Amino acid sequence: MTCWYEGPLVAFDTETTGVDVETDRIVSAAVVVQDAPSSRPRVTRWLVNPGVPVPEAATAVHGLTQNHLERYGRWPAPVMDEIAKELAAHSAADRPLVVMNAPFDLTLLDRELRRHRAASLSRYMGDAPLCVLDPRVLDKHLDRYRKGRRTLVDLCAQYEVELSEAHDAAADALAAMAVVRAVGARFTARLERLSPAELHTLQTLWHAAQARGLQAWFAHSGSPEVVDTSWPLRPVLRTAA
Repeated sequence: MTCWYEGPLVAFDTETTGVDVETDRIVSAAVVVQDAPSSRPRVTRWLVNPGVPVPEAATAVHGLTQNHLERYGRWPAPVMDEIAKELAAHSAADRPLVVMNAPFDLTLLDRELRRHRAASLSRYMGDAPLCVLDPRVLDKHLDRYRKGRRTLVDLCAQYEVELSEAHDAAADALAAMAVVRAVGARFTARLERLSPAELHTLQTLWHAAQARGLQAWFAHSGSPEVVDTSWPLRPVLRTAA
């Protein structure tokens, strides 16, 4: 019997103007679909003119300049609509969605939808909510005592996954998907009997525990930083832009 990590998966990634999900904007996005580990991936890309200044620090990460986005990017409203409908269609088809650090990308998409479409991500999903697989949460739970960082670059090195163009939305999405497949293969004994839906529920608990642990570490070190325990989507703030 084919295990879930050997079957169809969808991956989503964004590049943005910054790291604040409430105020920053999406400048590029990609959805990658792959039916099996050896299948040729199908990639859909979006380039967005966010309508706000793109900080030089953000351009230094993803290479997308203000001028390039203004010249070639599309307006956000139709793009966000297309992305949400694409994800909803895959959700309705029971395809698990891979998102590295899901609370960032999915929350940012939700806020963009609220900003430009006056609709939430959950409204687009309807009766078929997303079933998310987050390589960061999975790896941190299954190999919790391994030292070192757990960025996508680090996970690719750990699981021997090629990442050809870091901070390109399509390349990052494809790499995140490959990491999830590799995690599944490495920890088969612990994962093969779990369905993606069951894993989604478990990741909610695992992420919350991981966040509480990080919060305790911040408190011990005297840092005022607050860690959100929500996964895969952060709740709407009353003061959100």
